[in-house]
Amino acid sequence: MSTTQQANPATTPTKVTAGDRIRQAVRAQAMQIVLVWLAIVAIFSALAPQSFFAANNFLNIAVSVSILAVLGVGTTFIIITSGIDLSMGSVLVFSGVVASMTMESIGDGEGWGVAIAGIVVALVSGTLWGTLNGFLVAKAKVPPMIVTLGTFGAALGLAQVLTGGIDMRSAPRVLVDTVGFGRVAGVPVLVLIAMIVVAIGIVVLHRTKFGLYTEAIGSNPESGRRVGINVDAHLIKVYALAGFLAGLAGILNLCFFRSTTIAGHSLTNLDVIAGVVIGGTSLFGGFGTVFGTVIGLLIPATLRNGFVILGVQPYWQQVVVGAFLIGAVYFDQVRRAAANRGQAKESLLSRLFASQRKEK
Repeated sequence: MSTTQQANPATTPTKVTAGDRIRQAVRAQAMQIVLVWLAIVAIFSALAPQSFFAANNFLNIAVSVSILAVLGVGTTFIIITSGIDLSMGSVLVFSGVVASMTMESIGDGEGWGVAIAGIVVALVSGTLWGTLNGFLVAKAKVPPMIVTLGTFGAALGLAQVLTGGIDMRSAPRVLVDTVGFGRVAGVPVLVLIAMIVVAIGIVVLHRTKFGLYTEAIGSNPESGRRVGINVDAHLIKVYALAGFLAGLAGILNLCFFRSTTIAGHSLTNLDVIAGVVIGGTSLFGGFGTVFGTVIGLLIPATLRNGFVILGVQPYWQQVVVGAFLIGAVYFDQVRRAAANRGQAKESLLSRLFASQRKEK
């Protein structure tokens, strides 16, 4: 009786590219940021257990982040493409203004029909601004910072022209009561809307071709073109998406504050960009996470809330956030350098092995 032994098939080691290394580092940084946020929560909870560590207080923090989180999703996609958007705060204001003017001009300005008209106008206006940004970046080849700095001023200026610089306070009560201050199972509707937007953003970024193309363009646009990606069209879509979300944020802002808050968003773009970068999205493009963006936005909001409760000057929050931002960019550079060194080492070893095979 003979036995036949079958050799185990040789396994080919999977090559780890620099992109894989950076992607793993981004995910690791996102988890590290979660731990940092939890540490901040633990410190404030220990210092003010009755005031800070309370369900209502955490809901207040979540509400304060909701509108920024909606903006942050779009900004994450833009920064992953190696772009930037400085206009989101002004587009938010402009969308809120035109929505408010539209609702005020229809009948008595009340009812769901009026509210829906205002929502549509806000979303369309935001999308148009985003599409303009994308067209100028992709087709006119103007640097994203210059384009969005220009539309930042243009959108805000047009909003002030339309209103004479005076905030508008026209929003149907049904919209304010339902979206601005409504709750479902005890959770504010604003928070629920932000959670839905974030969940969709996570799925789109990590589970669809749209997200894959976004990362590919940010990593190397020329390589993207060679594999068949219409880079210009995709960039326009990304900026249009960010504009759409800025329009949504504009109507949410109007519902919550019951005002267009024209002068209240001069630093919104910087707050959102800081949150995106702190959350692990690379300023150099190619990689990022929507979940990390949310945590990156929660950190300054939690600091601000905790400082107010403890009676600390809120200006310290800006100092801490600035330190976080510098640290995030520094670690991004470090992880990219490490990934590139690893790729260079692998390339050298592969050449050595290849030369040895030829000699044999």
